[in-house]
Amino acid sequence: MTDDITTLAQLKEATAKFARERDWEQFHAPKNLSMAIAAEVGELMEHFLWVSADESSTLCLNKDKRGKIEEELADIIMFSLQFANMAKIDVASAISAKIVKNAAKYPVSKAKGRSEKYTEL
Repeated sequence: MTDDITTLAQLKEATAKFARERDWEQFHAPKNLSMAIAAEVGELMEHFLWVSADESSTLCLNKDKRGKIEEELADIIMFSLQFANMAKIDVASAISAKIVKNAAKYPVSKAKGRSEKYTEL
C-alpha cells in the first residue's frame, strides 16, 4: 500500500478487518479509542521532546529514528480510522466540511503566513 494508490476506504476496511479478526471491536468504544489516540500522540511527541523545530525536521530524516516515528504515526492514524469506523464517521466528508469551516475562519487575505488563532487575525 502507498499513498498514491490506496484509498481511505481501503485503509478503513483494513483497520476494521484487523480488529474484527481479533475480536477487538468489543473494546473499541469511541471513549477507549479516543484515549488510545491520545496515548499514541504522546508517544509520537516523545521523539521530539527537547529539540528545536529545525532539529525535529532533521530527526524525521534520521534513518534510526524514522521507523519509530512512522510506527507512532501509523498507530495514531489506525486508531483514528477505527474510531471513524465505530462512530460511523465518513472521514472524507468530515475533513471536507472542516476545510470549508476553517477557510471561513482563516481567509487567505488575513491568515497567509500568520500563525495566530482566527480570533486574533
